[in-house]
Amino acid sequence: MVIYLSIFVFKIIEDALATLRLIVVSNGKKVLGAFLQFICTTIWVLLTGTVLVNFTEDYFKIVAFALGAFIGSYMGSFIEEKLAIGINNYIIKSKEIYSLLKYFDKQYVILDFNSSMIMLIAPRKKRKSIISFVKSIDENSIVICEKIKYF
Repeated sequence: MVIYLSIFVFKIIEDALATLRLIVVSNGKKVLGAFLQFICTTIWVLLTGTVLVNFTEDYFKIVAFALGAFIGSYMGSFIEEKLAIGINNYIIKSKEIYSLLKYFDKQYVILDFNSSMIMLIAPRKKRKSIISFVKSIDENSIVICEKIKYF
C-alpha cells in the first residue's frame, strides 16, 4: 500500500512541477525552468524505475502512476493560476472612462487613451480585481486582456 501511495504522491509532484516549468519558461524565466526540469527528471527516473519493476504482475502501480499524472497536471495549473506570473495588457472600452482614469492613473501604467478607451499594463494577479472594478463602474464596458511577454 505504501508503494502505491508513494508512486501517486511523487507523480503528482512531478507533473505539477512539469506544468509549472512550461509556464515559467513561456514567461521568460529560463533558469527557473531549467531547475524545475532537473527536479522533474530526477523524480521521473526514480519513479518510472519503481513502476516498471514487475509492472505486469502489479497493475496498481500503473493506476497509481496514471492517477498521479492526472491530479498533478491539474494541480500544476491550479498553482500557476494562483501565482499568476506575468504582466497583462488590458484594453478597456467604457463610457465612464474618466472615472476609470482616476483609479488606474495612480496604480498602473496607462499607455494610451481617448474619449472612450484606455490601454493599461498591470500584473496578471490583478486581472479579476481590475475587471470587477471596471464592471462596477460601467457594466456595459468591454475588457480585453492579453499576456505580455516583454515590457
